[in-house]
Amino acid sequence: MLGKDFQKYWDGNQSDKNLFNGIKGAFKSKEPLKYKIVHAHYQISAMVSRLDAYIGRLQERDRLLFERVVEAQMSKDPARAAMYANEVAEIRKISKQLLTTQIALEQVELRLETVSELGDVFVNLVPVVGVINELKSTLRGVMPELSIEIGELGEGLQEVVVEAGDFTGAYSYSAAPSGEARKILEEASAVAEQKMKEKFPDLPLSSAAINQKA
Repeated sequence: MLGKDFQKYWDGNQSDKNLFNGIKGAFKSKEPLKYKIVHAHYQISAMVSRLDAYIGRLQERDRLLFERVVEAQMSKDPARAAMYANEVAEIRKISKQLLTTQIALEQVELRLETVSELGDVFVNLVPVVGVINELKSTLRGVMPELSIEIGELGEGLQEVVVEAGDFTGAYSYSAAPSGEARKILEEASAVAEQKMKEKFPDLPLSSAAINQKA
């Protein structure tokens, strides 16, 4: 359970400002930690929506190229079929990365919803920071702008963990991804793999073979 002092700090109770400033020096944050979590949740929701729209555009592009693969096959033009098949493969590679990111962010949203007690901060938020850091690296070459935003989000959440730890003196934060963070990412990747099968039809067998040889 949260101590009363931490609860007041978490909620941003200004009447106890002097009490908190006397513990390990003045905290840098001017916003309650609880507000930072709510704001992060809002940011992630917006990111998930953007990813959904972007994946939808990729899916439409994939559909058009898929049709061209089929047309080239029917026209007995294996070189053109291979060219389009390679484009499809690239789109699907990017789509899977974005789907994995989207699903992982949805898991992060759920974690943030449960961050209400001191134990929850460390149990749920530390893995979240690890996930965010990994997603930032994944997106750097795919959606650089979103990668930057996710990086800033991760820094903000890391500050919450550090401030909570400084207040209680009970936790030492490490930036290294935890086993729980890796588990979240692995599960997101597995779900993304299944969604890829649902969203993107298999290429004609001969085109897939051509694509592998290209």
